[in-house]
Amino acid sequence: MIAVLLCAGYATRLYPLTQNFPKPLLPVAEKPVIDYLVDQIDELPEIDFLHIVTNDKFFKHFDSWAAQKNKSGTTSIPIIVHNDGTSCNANRLGAVADLHFVLKSLRTNPPMLVSAADNVFRFPIEKIWRDFLSGSCHLVVAMPEKDPAKLQRTGVLELNDKDRVLRLHEKPSIPPSTWSCPPLYFLKPSARKHLETLMATETSLDAPGHFIDYLCRREHVAAHKLNGSRLDIGDAGSYRIADQRLRREPLFV
Repeated sequence: MIAVLLCAGYATRLYPLTQNFPKPLLPVAEKPVIDYLVDQIDELPEIDFLHIVTNDKFFKHFDSWAAQKNKSGTTSIPIIVHNDGTSCNANRLGAVADLHFVLKSLRTNPPMLVSAADNVFRFPIEKIWRDFLSGSCHLVVAMPEKDPAKLQRTGVLELNDKDRVLRLHEKPSIPPSTWSCPPLYFLKPSARKHLETLMATETSLDAPGHFIDYLCRREHVAAHKLNGSRLDIGDAGSYRIADQRLRREPLFV
């Protein structure tokens, strides 16, 4: 089984901090953003490899980070860094295409955890992972959010009365529910064939939620409901808030 972390964005809203440095490696409370998630993934014994996909501009940063992690033994899972070959925001592939880029390099088709690497999830993922392994369907996280402005800036789920995902709307102007969906997905092997079809037929390849929306209209995607929170680092203001909060609060609240 594998984990894939999507790190190929250019984070232009965080310039000048990210003009020459990748957002997932920015320190938050003296720890790289990505490390909060990697530490949680490292507690999942079934994960055999951690794949990081980035761009040519930031490849050396991630390669050095991964080499240090692999050499020091601070993670028990081998980390593999993929370079998608893009050099600027204008020619970026998009998160969906980057996931496809990684999977094309694999000879196997394992179950996987897929996540953006610019979020700090303030809830344990181990329980979600266990539910995913014991179940037969893909799984996403559903968190309650009553603020319409926040819902307009994230993925929002449409669910039926059995918590099956009917649609995932990315940054909807009129949110269809109060269930937000962070970019953390648990996918069975059958997801790959749908990703191949999406790549051949669609053009919405940027936000990873576009693939989940495509998938849930073809296979069973379940929602794991929880009362949790996350720190989504999108601009300088949210970066400062994340740093301040994690300096004074425990990760899980």
